[in-house]
Amino acid sequence: MASRLLHRLRHALAGEGDREGQGGGGSEAEEFPESSELEDDTDGLSTRLSGTLSFTSNEEEEEEEAEENEDDAASQELGDLCEPGLPKNPGATETGDPSPAPAERQGSNLLTRQLQDFWRRSRSSLVPQRLLFEVTSASVVSERSSKYVLYTIYLIRSGQFDKAPAAIARRYSDFERLNRRLRHQFGCDMAGVSFPRKRLRRNFTAETIAKRSRAFEQFLSHLHSITEIRRSSDFLEFFFLRDLQAAQRLTCTGMYREALAAWSNAYRLQDRLGVCNSGRFLLTLAGLVVCHQELDELSEAHCCCQQALQLLEAQASHPLLEPFLQAHVHLSWKVGKDKRQSEARLQGLLGLGVALQQQPTLKEFLIKEALD
Repeated sequence: MASRLLHRLRHALAGEGDREGQGGGGSEAEEFPESSELEDDTDGLSTRLSGTLSFTSNEEEEEEEAEENEDDAASQELGDLCEPGLPKNPGATETGDPSPAPAERQGSNLLTRQLQDFWRRSRSSLVPQRLLFEVTSASVVSERSSKYVLYTIYLIRSGQFDKAPAAIARRYSDFERLNRRLRHQFGCDMAGVSFPRKRLRRNFTAETIAKRSRAFEQFLSHLHSITEIRRSSDFLEFFFLRDLQAAQRLTCTGMYREALAAWSNAYRLQDRLGVCNSGRFLLTLAGLVVCHQELDELSEAHCCCQQALQLLEAQASHPLLEPFLQAHVHLSWKVGKDKRQSEARLQGLLGLGVALQQQPTLKEFLIKEALD
C-alpha cells in the first residue's frame, strides 16, 4: 500500500515539473511552493523507509504481484478451512463484485466455532492448574480464657473461576499441630519447609498478622508441592475433617440447612484437593443426599446420589452401595428419572446373598459413622 502511494506521489510530482517547464520556470515555482515541500517529504520518507520499500517501477510491479498472490493464498486457505462442499464465493457477480454470500458467512461462522472449540480444548488440556492458598482475612478472637487470631484461607484453582469458594478458618495452634505431625512423619521432606516461630509478644499487631498470613500461605503451598505429604491423611484432614464433624453433628440434631452448608464446603475442599474417590468423599455425598432430601430438594439429592453410584460402579461390596442404590431408586421415582439400572444392581446384590432389609439407610449410616 505504501509503495502505491509513493508511486502516485512521484507521478504527480513529475507532472507538476512538466507543467512548470512548459510555463517558463522560475516565477511559477515561486507561486506554488507546495511542490518543493512535497519533494522534501518524499526524500525524507524514502530515507526513513530505506531497506523496506523500493522505488523502481519493476520492483513495484513485483511487490504488487506478490501482494495479490498472498491475498489469493490467504483466500484459498480460508476456503480450505470451511466445510467441504461449500462454494468458495458463490455470491461474486460476473463483474467481479465480491459481495458476501450466505455460504461464505456460514464458512466464517464455522471457522469461528472451530477456533472456539480449539480454545476450550487447549484451556482444559494445556494450561497447568495449581492449587493456591490465600489468606483472605484475619480476625482477633477474644474468649474467656484466651485470645487468638483466626485466619480464613481460601483454596483456589489457578486458571478457573470458582462460583462458591472452598474456605477454612484456622488459628496458629492448628498450623503448629499440623507442622509437628508432618515433621514427625516426613522428617526428610519437611527439612526444607519453613514455619513461622511462636512469638511471646506483639502477636496481635497488624504487622505480625500480615507476616504470618504470608508465611502460612507459603507453608501450605510448600506442603502441597510434595507428593507424599499432599496425599497424607494428616494434611488432607487438616482441611476438611472439622467440616465433616460439624456437618455430622448438625445432621444428627436435625439442623439440615446448617448441615448442608458444612457438607457443601467439605465437598468443595475435597474437590480442590483432588480426593474425590475416597471414603470421606462418599460420606460427604451421603450427607448431601440426606440434607437435600430432608429440605425437599429432590433434584439436587438425585444428582448427588448419581455421582456416588458412578464412583461405586466398579465396587460390589462397599457398605454404602446398597443405601445409595435404595435412595437412588426412591429419588428417581420421585423426580421421574430412569431407575431400572439401580433396581437391576439391587437384584444382583440379592443374588449374592445380601440381606437388603438389614442394611442401614444413608441417614442411619451417617449417624453411626465415627469421624475421628
